[in-house]
Amino acid sequence: MRTVICYALLVIGTRFAQSADKRPKITGIDHVDFYTTSPPSNARFYMQTLGLPSSEPIETGQTQRFLVGDQFVGYGPAPDPNTPNRMDHVAFSTDNCAALRSYLAAKGIKVPESMGHLEGAPSFLVNDADGHKIEFVERRAADTGITGNPISRHMIHAGIIVHDRNAEDHFYRDILGFHLYWQGGMKDNQTDWVAMQVPDGTDWVEYMLNVEPNADQHTMGVMNHISLGVPDIKQAQAKLESRGWKPHGDEKAQMGRDGKWQLNLYDPDFTRIELMEFKPVEKPCCSEFHGQHPGD
Repeated sequence: MRTVICYALLVIGTRFAQSADKRPKITGIDHVDFYTTSPPSNARFYMQTLGLPSSEPIETGQTQRFLVGDQFVGYGPAPDPNTPNRMDHVAFSTDNCAALRSYLAAKGIKVPESMGHLEGAPSFLVNDADGHKIEFVERRAADTGITGNPISRHMIHAGIIVHDRNAEDHFYRDILGFHLYWQGGMKDNQTDWVAMQVPDGTDWVEYMLNVEPNADQHTMGVMNHISLGVPDIKQAQAKLESRGWKPHGDEKAQMGRDGKWQLNLYDPDFTRIELMEFKPVEKPCCSEFHGQHPGD
């Protein structure tokens, strides 16, 4: 009898270890949250200029939420209006939050003692190697029934300032299974941007390298950013102009070093909202692409 019990415990322990050792799927970006010091101007930017519908806030401290297909961009008041960083957190979708939490704990990542919930869906927060708040959400993609003419229906990447690429690679690549999509820089022999694609989808997190530790708000807003995918940048610009938008500063359509057309816009707090074509039309600099391109 004792032998049978020991065998049963061994089987249960082995199954638990296998479960903790297997990473659940990470399928894409669920949402990104920022801070705003000007909610009315922010609402005009997202709803009138970008044509994105708003929805009720669902996170603690969140006061605005704008839908990008089945993803969203959230905003809340800045804890300190003088802080140069306006990014709060980046959230990724997973098919099993509880299993992912156990998996990360087994890999030595500090996880919360209990699960949170986002609109009834399991969720939890961790810090990546550079201190960014990263959330994981087990939320079914739903048909939001979005009508109108939004500038985009797919947030394809989020950029974060990274000071230690090796440490971030250990977190995103070695532990979470992200893989290199593309990397490049302002010069062919310099790497300023590293796109790390989720293991089970086409969205990516973009390391923004070579940023001074004491960067000002404008620089941090350029670097800590999101990108909304569009099929055609000229059509996107025409849509913006039909809504009264006029380019100013460096807000102009331009060819990116990755061979994709892009157009940089900025919210009222100087956070960059990049429009980017889904696919390259020119050969990229610096490296080839190593993953599937996103789509609508």
